[in-house]
Amino acid sequence: MTVTEGRSASRGVGGLRGLLRGTAGIAVAIVVMNVSTYAFQMLAARLLGPEQYGGVASLMAVLLVVAVVQLGLQATAARRISATPEHVGQIERVVLAVTYRAALALGLVMLVVSPVIWQVLRLDTITPAILLAIAAVPLTVQGGQAGILQGERRWGALGALYLSMGVSRIVIGTVCMLLRPTEAGAMLGVAVALVAPVVVGHLALRRPRDAGQHSSVNSLRPVLAEAARSSMALLAFYVLSNTDIVVARNVLDSHDAGLYASGLILAKVVLFLPQFVVVLAFPSMSTAGERRLALLRSLALMLGLAICAVLGAILLSGVAMVFVGGEKYADVEEHLWAFAVLGSLMAMLQLLVYSVLARQGTRSAYLIWLAVGVLVVLSLRADTLVSLIATVISVDAVLLVALLSLSLWRMSRLEEEGEAAGAGGDDPAKHAAPPPAG
Repeated sequence: MTVTEGRSASRGVGGLRGLLRGTAGIAVAIVVMNVSTYAFQMLAARLLGPEQYGGVASLMAVLLVVAVVQLGLQATAARRISATPEHVGQIERVVLAVTYRAALALGLVMLVVSPVIWQVLRLDTITPAILLAIAAVPLTVQGGQAGILQGERRWGALGALYLSMGVSRIVIGTVCMLLRPTEAGAMLGVAVALVAPVVVGHLALRRPRDAGQHSSVNSLRPVLAEAARSSMALLAFYVLSNTDIVVARNVLDSHDAGLYASGLILAKVVLFLPQFVVVLAFPSMSTAGERRLALLRSLALMLGLAICAVLGAILLSGVAMVFVGGEKYADVEEHLWAFAVLGSLMAMLQLLVYSVLARQGTRSAYLIWLAVGVLVVLSLRADTLVSLIATVISVDAVLLVALLSLSLWRMSRLEEEGEAAGAGGDDPAKHAAPPPAG
């Protein structure tokens, strides 16, 4: 694919038509990936038993935090290619160089701290912690690969990458646990399975391409700095979306804390359900002429999915209970609609966080960390399940309104500055606005 062809294809699938065209394949791929991850956890619980599974669950939680580097690289690659498709050749080379270095560095760091992970998580041996460090390398590499495919809007190849990640984990992970039903066996399956999407990404990106234009803005250091900023913003979101369960363990009795944890299963399902919308909308949100419409359309789609989720939780609460724990958690059934609301808010917040990354906002990320602090302070005053869920929903709703208002205001300012630069009659580069701070 030439640069011109890539640019044409990139623009041709923009807007609502591009969103609808790519929705089916990406949605299916992401659903399969998430269902496979959930199925792996269920199989691990059954095959390993409570003692071994407890360690695996803790290791997977650490891997989720480590994955913010992967997501930061993906967001950086997708944003830069979407914003400047004429530089795609240079961006791809630099992103892959940054990705390989970040993957090796992260793997070495995780290897160094593996004795600490071994002791803190009270694992049987250090082997699972070492395998976690190994798994961090391919996990990070596929982030850069996925970002390039996402930025070029090659939805078929990106869907194949996601499918390979999910299917390989459930297949290889299950085989490893059957052969060796231990923490080490499960983590070996996770580490080996993560090689599959890297292979798929490599095959998708190995085709020849024109050198394209070059710019110092897309050199190694700026790309690395942006990836670091994106990772920190995403870390803030993940901390925000997982703080409440930690608080619940400290402010509620064991029964209500268990009920809250079971309700969060539904909230997480609702959070990940519209993840394909974020993947599809991000390239458009990175393009000056498309970002406002892409954000509003995506929010509207998520709002429609949220209404369906809440109604489903009310009308089909009995069916939902099968997936959140069964009869032992019957007391949470009447509150499932609230957890569906919470999951919907988190999904829309995730979209707004990616919108901030797409326009390279910096101050907006501080709002998320501020919300984390407010959530902790207010949640510590909760003494019932109802008061805790109400507090979390309120904080997330206020943050959603604040981020949306700030995003729309910044987009308006950028559009005005762009129009003023175009009306100046000089070289637009002279009038280019600096990266937005909001």
